[in-house]
Amino acid sequence: MKIMKYLNKIATSACFAALGMLMLTGCEGAELYSIGSPDWISDKADSIAAAKAAKVVTLIPTPDVLGAEDNSQDWWSVFTDDVQLEQGKTYQIPLTNYGGASNWNNFVIILRNAAKDYEYAVLRADNWGWGTGYTGEESAGHFDKSMESDSRDWAAWAKAMSRAQCMITIIPNPTAVDVKITMVGANGASYSQNYLNVNINNSPEDLYLSFTVDHSHIVFGVPVDIPDSNPASMKLNGLPSKVLLGTTYEDAIANLTAEVTFEDGMTKTVGIDELELQVIPDFETLGTKTLVAVYNKTFKGEAAVKPVIGTTTINIVDKMFTCIGKTDNSSGFREEKTENFKVAPGETYVNFFTNYTNGAENWNNFIITLCKADGTEYGFVRADNWGTGGCYWDGCQSCDWNWANFKTILNGAKVTTYITNNGDGTADVKAVVLGSDGNTYTQSYTGLKNIDANDFCFNLSMEKAHLEFDKVIGAEDNSSTFRADATDYIAVPAGKTIVNRFINYTNGVENWNNFIITLYKADGTEYGFVRADNWGIGECYWNGCQSCDWDWGNFKSILNEAKVTTYITNNGDGTADVKAVVLGSDGNTYTQRYTGLKNIDANDFGFKLSMEKAHIVFE
Repeated sequence: MKIMKYLNKIATSACFAALGMLMLTGCEGAELYSIGSPDWISDKADSIAAAKAAKVVTLIPTPDVLGAEDNSQDWWSVFTDDVQLEQGKTYQIPLTNYGGASNWNNFVIILRNAAKDYEYAVLRADNWGWGTGYTGEESAGHFDKSMESDSRDWAAWAKAMSRAQCMITIIPNPTAVDVKITMVGANGASYSQNYLNVNINNSPEDLYLSFTVDHSHIVFGVPVDIPDSNPASMKLNGLPSKVLLGTTYEDAIANLTAEVTFEDGMTKTVGIDELELQVIPDFETLGTKTLVAVYNKTFKGEAAVKPVIGTTTINIVDKMFTCIGKTDNSSGFREEKTENFKVAPGETYVNFFTNYTNGAENWNNFIITLCKADGTEYGFVRADNWGTGGCYWDGCQSCDWNWANFKTILNGAKVTTYITNNGDGTADVKAVVLGSDGNTYTQSYTGLKNIDANDFCFNLSMEKAHLEFDKVIGAEDNSSTFRADATDYIAVPAGKTIVNRFINYTNGVENWNNFIITLYKADGTEYGFVRADNWGIGECYWNGCQSCDWDWGNFKSILNEAKVTTYITNNGDGTADVKAVVLGSDGNTYTQRYTGLKNIDANDFGFKLSMEKAHIVFE
C-alpha cells in the first residue's frame, strides 16, 4: 500500500512538471519541440504550414478597376490580364460590382486557354453562361449551375448589384473547375451563384482566368464600408390601380412597397412596416383616393435628416372588369394570359383593352403570343418593338413611339390590337395605342413567317403589367337608346373578315334590345344595319339574306350576359356577310347570319358595333 502511495505521488508530480513545461514554453512562443530537436523536424513543420497556406490564394487582378466608372463600357471591350490557374490551389477574388440597368450588366468571368482562342466558359453573374463549342448559348453538358433560390426576384437582385460586395471562389481540378460566388447587395440582401464541374477539356495546364464587363464596372480588392446616405426620393409600387368598394384597407395595401432613392444614388426597397401611410380623403367611399407615404430613415436605417414623401392613387369602384395580370402589376412574364383565340385565313381579330404597367422597363406591358391550337408557339411580340421565336425576323417591326416617355404613356393607354392571318404562311400584328399623353401611336409587326395558316391562334398576356378589358358601348344600366353609342369605324378590306368578341347585356324588354351591327362607307354613309334578332334594314339588306337558330321562347333571357363573336366579311364582289356566334346564358350556342348583303363597294366598306337598351363589354 505504501509503495502504491509513493508511486501515485511520483506520477502526480511528473504530470504537473510536464504541464508546467508546456505553460513555460507557451509563454516563449510555443517552441517546445525545437528544444533539442533535429533541424529536419522544424523544417518539415514549416513546410507543412507553408503548403497549407499556399492552397488558398487571394487574387487581385490587374487592373484593379475594370470598366468605365460611368458604366458606359461596351461588352467585351476591356479585360483583366490573364492569370494562370494552378491545380491544388483555391483562388478567392474579392470585388465590388457596380452593376448597370439589366441583369447582364455586371461582372463576367472568363475561363480560357493561353492563346485566347478557346473559351471553356464565359460565366455571368445572373445564372447564365456559354463557351466555345457549346450547343446553343449554354448547355447542361458543360457545367451545373445553381443559385440561392429558383424564385429569385430578379428586379430586386439587379438593384442590389448596383454596389454589391462579392467574393468569387475558383477551384481548379484536373478535368473541371468549380466557381462559387457570394454577393451581398448594397441593401444587405445576400445571393449565391454556383457553376460547378465546368468542363476544361482535360487541359488543366492551359487554364487561364480573366474578367470583363458589360455596361458596368468592377473594383477588385476587399470592399470598403459604404458610407451612410439620406433619402432623396421615393416611388410607391404594388398598389392596385382599383379595388372594389368594401375591400379592406389592409388587403388593398398588402403588396405595397416603396423604392427609395438615396442622395448617393443607391436604392432600397422597403415594406409597409417602415412607412407611415395615410389615405386622403378616405377609403370607404367610391372615387379616386390618394395614398401618402412617409419614409424617415437613412440607407443604414438611422434617423434621416429629412423624410421623403411619396404619393400614388387608387380607385375605389363598384364594378370590376375582366383583367389579365394582378392589378398591382406584380405578375411575372406571361404568368397570366387569355385563352387562345383562333384566327382563320383571311381573318383579322380585333381586341380592345387598357394597358397598365409598373413603368420599370419598356417590356413591362402587353405581350401577344402567336401559337397553334395546341399551344405550340410560333413566337411572341411585345409592346416595345421587339419579339422572338420562329415567326419573328429582324425588320418585320416598326413603330412611331416617343421613346423618351414610353414607360409613362403606356400606363393607362387604350389599346386596339389587330391580329391577321394572311393565309399564305404569314401573319401581321398591329397595335393602335391611344397613350396617356393623348397621342396615338402604332406598333406593327408585318409578315411574321413560318405560320400554318390552318392552325393559327393567339393569346394576350403581359409582364409586370395588367390588361383590363373595360371597353363598354352603351350605358351600363342599359338605358342607352338606339345606336346612341358605338365603336369607332373599323374598315374591312376586300376579301377579308374582321372578328370581335364581347359580352352582350340587355334590359330584356324587347327582342331588339341587344347589339346592332351597322355597315358603312369610310365617310359615314350607311349601307344599312342588322340586329341580333334576325332583322335588318337598308339598301344592303334583302329579305331572305337572314337565318338563325334561336330558341325564341327564351330569346330575351339567353341574350343577357351572352358571349358573342361577330364575323364581318367583305366578299370583294359587292356583297358582305355578317355572322354572330352566340354562347347564350343558357349554355347553348346559337348562330345568327346575314349572307350576301348587297350594294357594297368592296373598296370602301366597314362597320361599327352599337346597341339599343343594352350594352356590350369587349373581351
